[in-house]
Amino acid sequence: MKTKLYILFVFVSSFAFSQELPPIVKYAPNHYGAGNQNWMISQDQNQYVFFANNEGLLEYNGASWQLYPSSNETIIRSVKVIDGKVFTGSYMEFGFWKRNTDGRLQYNSLSQKLKNTILDDEQFWNILNYEHWVLFQSLNRIYIYDLQTKAFKVIKPNSGILRSFRTKNSIYFQTVTGDLFEIEGGKSKLISNSTILKNNRVVNIFASDDGLLIQTQTDGFYKLVGLKWTKFITEADAELSNSSVYSSQLLSDGSYAIGTVSNGIFVLSNQGKIKYHISQNQGLSNNTALSLFEDAEKNLWVGLDNGINCINMQSPIRSYVDDTGALGTVYCSKLFNGKLYVGTNQGLFYRNYNTQDRFTFIKGTKGQVWSLFEYDKTLFCGHDTGTFIIENSSAKPIFSKSGTWKFETVPGNKALLLQGNYYGISVLQKVNNQWVFRNKIKGFDYSSKYFEITKDNEIYVSHEYKGVFRLVCNVKLDNVKVIKTYANPKKGKNACLVKFNNVIYYAYKLGVFKLNNKTKLFEKDTLLSSVFENDEYTSGKMIVDNTNKIWLFSKNYISYFSSSKLSNQLKKNSIPIPVSLTNSMLGYENIAQISNSDYLFGTTDGYYIMNINELAFNDYWISLSSVTANKLNEEPRYITLTTEGSFNYNENNVTFSYTVPEYNKYINAEYQYLLEGFQNEWSDWSAKPSVNFKNLPSHDYVFKVRARFANTTLEKVVVYNFRIQKPWYGTNQALFLYFILLLLLARVIHKKYKSYYQKQKDKLIEENNLLLEIKELESEHQLMRVRNEQLSQDVDVKNRELAASTMSLNSKNELLEFIKEDLKKTNSDENRSIKSVISTINKNITGKDSWSVFKEAFENTDKDFFKKVKQLHPSLTSNDLRLCAYLRLNLTSKEIAPMLNISVRSVEIKRYRLRKKMGLVHEQGLAEYILAV
Repeated sequence: MKTKLYILFVFVSSFAFSQELPPIVKYAPNHYGAGNQNWMISQDQNQYVFFANNEGLLEYNGASWQLYPSSNETIIRSVKVIDGKVFTGSYMEFGFWKRNTDGRLQYNSLSQKLKNTILDDEQFWNILNYEHWVLFQSLNRIYIYDLQTKAFKVIKPNSGILRSFRTKNSIYFQTVTGDLFEIEGGKSKLISNSTILKNNRVVNIFASDDGLLIQTQTDGFYKLVGLKWTKFITEADAELSNSSVYSSQLLSDGSYAIGTVSNGIFVLSNQGKIKYHISQNQGLSNNTALSLFEDAEKNLWVGLDNGINCINMQSPIRSYVDDTGALGTVYCSKLFNGKLYVGTNQGLFYRNYNTQDRFTFIKGTKGQVWSLFEYDKTLFCGHDTGTFIIENSSAKPIFSKSGTWKFETVPGNKALLLQGNYYGISVLQKVNNQWVFRNKIKGFDYSSKYFEITKDNEIYVSHEYKGVFRLVCNVKLDNVKVIKTYANPKKGKNACLVKFNNVIYYAYKLGVFKLNNKTKLFEKDTLLSSVFENDEYTSGKMIVDNTNKIWLFSKNYISYFSSSKLSNQLKKNSIPIPVSLTNSMLGYENIAQISNSDYLFGTTDGYYIMNINELAFNDYWISLSSVTANKLNEEPRYITLTTEGSFNYNENNVTFSYTVPEYNKYINAEYQYLLEGFQNEWSDWSAKPSVNFKNLPSHDYVFKVRARFANTTLEKVVVYNFRIQKPWYGTNQALFLYFILLLLLARVIHKKYKSYYQKQKDKLIEENNLLLEIKELESEHQLMRVRNEQLSQDVDVKNRELAASTMSLNSKNELLEFIKEDLKKTNSDENRSIKSVISTINKNITGKDSWSVFKEAFENTDKDFFKKVKQLHPSLTSNDLRLCAYLRLNLTSKEIAPMLNISVRSVEIKRYRLRKKMGLVHEQGLAEYILAV
């Protein structure tokens, strides 16, 4: 019956309690790259956190995880940082890890000194330190190691050991038989063998003012004062008795953190009251808490059966996470009459504020809730189905013709309200102390998600897909007289319009614009637009709170502007919470001011409440976690961090890793670096905790890195000097050798050039002489050409003379023949004198044929002409050749006719026939052709 009642209680409580919890940072095994289970946690002086993990020793520096497998590849069950050394215990092995100069841990075994002492199959589940001793506890023995003398002492109880514990001044352990012992003088001393101990396994022991507070696994807390046992009753006793406590931790504020096997974590005050119950339903990764540890910043680390969680116990932020989906995405919220109302996509819920009461659904509001608006002591709800008035736990519908986005008051008329609907804007009026729907403003039917009204009855509406409108309405607010659509600013995704300090502002991706009341035009506001610089825009949503602050949202910040106390100048305040961590609905971000400094922010899985006056953070510092260098396509080599680095010339791919060891969920550190000798300006701020430089040339470099946290730049700047060495061929010795070789080469080149130029000189002289000879030959050739031309002219003259002579001879013969014939006709044989004359004429007539004489003379002056012509034209006759000869002498047809004893016309005919025999074209002259042969 008890078990059934408990199960019923747990089932009811999971729905009945609504907790606003500290932020929880979750690290899954695939994120940190090691085993699921984490058995023990510790932290060193650098704020690095260490986990005894199934896969080995797991280290986290706030930026990166590093796994060091155990020496024998077994599960590490315990870890404890003592004097800068990280002691660990595993299967038949324990020792310590010490950090090398390159930043990595190196293991040193202590159990090897006790090789013959350690029992077979012995595992070391806990490590404690007291003064200069370190205790390694297995389930069989406790090995005490003296840090000063390096000697061991072994405590061997008669029965096995369940657990060991340390208070401020004592070391205790419980045996399997249930007896509780204290170690004094290196020996065990029985403290109690009460039946309470025999029936209960002790989980932890805490020192109190008058004795011990002992926590058991299933029976809660007991106080032991002397030999007297009394029960310490807490509000969690019923749940703890059925949850099986596995781990616990005394927190710095006096509270007790208790980790269970099946019901998550309980945080109890020192009076035993439940401060928090954090289970898987409330955001914990797993319900089995194997280990608990409070770090230097008072964060509570939880080593789970599947992962690691870090709970920011001191954070000014408290979150309500709805993992069940019953509440849904929060779109609006309002604290009204002591009740917190939350509007979601599931409907409207409420609960009494500052209690752990469950959220109660208000009937009739099922569906999307867009807004909650308080006016005249009345709470209005803008809903997908219309408008409701909320009274305690009931919703009264007053408008159902369209969905309602938001509400605005009408300047100068307290009895009217405007509401922006899916289809335009409508008016609510208070009649007989009751709010009723009066009318829809005619002439404008577009969705009015964001709108504002001025005292001149001008309504400005922002429509995401159509831009900004200005509506000029009549006095009665029942009709739109003029509609103006603004060309600038333009429409934009997630744009918003709001009134702040009696000025209307419009925000979209290109910035924030304010309305000039005189020109009725929008002008860019430089100050508010600074929120969206450097590609920070995600949403233009603007919210004005009750204390006249205007809130804006960007990719990495939540910003608000408030008026200065001494002037009207706005002051910018930025909260460095990125949108990726808040789970906000872009374009539907919402804030409700709960008190003067507490603000509720709605998210997709609940909400979180932030106290902006407590946004103060500890002093952090940045440190260089590792420097690696590698050759191309080879594994990196870790470099010492304590001295100046020196890398080979081909190890010029250098990676720097750095960190600010902080573990806040909502605020991340940002880094900025400068490599002197490679770049002249600091890089942009980035959350990436490492930088890689590739193919650095040989040179001396200074690497600097700094960080900022929560908009505050940390004072410390990490400086690391290193050198990329020159290759052997770039060293000073090589350069000296190059200089000697260069001198020798210069001498050789000088000799070569000297020899070359001497040869060139000789060659030039020779060429000049040759040129002179050529010029002389050219002169002789010119003279010879002149002579040849003269001879040619002489030949032509001779040819002319030959032709003339031939013609004269021919004429003479013809004349003599004519006289001869004439004398014969008149002559008688008896007249001896006439015969004598005829005889004389016969003697003077040339014996040879005139052509033969001519031919012989012609061949003497132009030997090869007839031969060439005959070769070119074998069909030519002797008469043709004769004509060719006359044409060769450049004689005209008129001159040739008497020589051939024919008419000029007959000469032309002969010339025509000769052209045909030679096959000359019409354009080619016969005389020119013969002269060219």
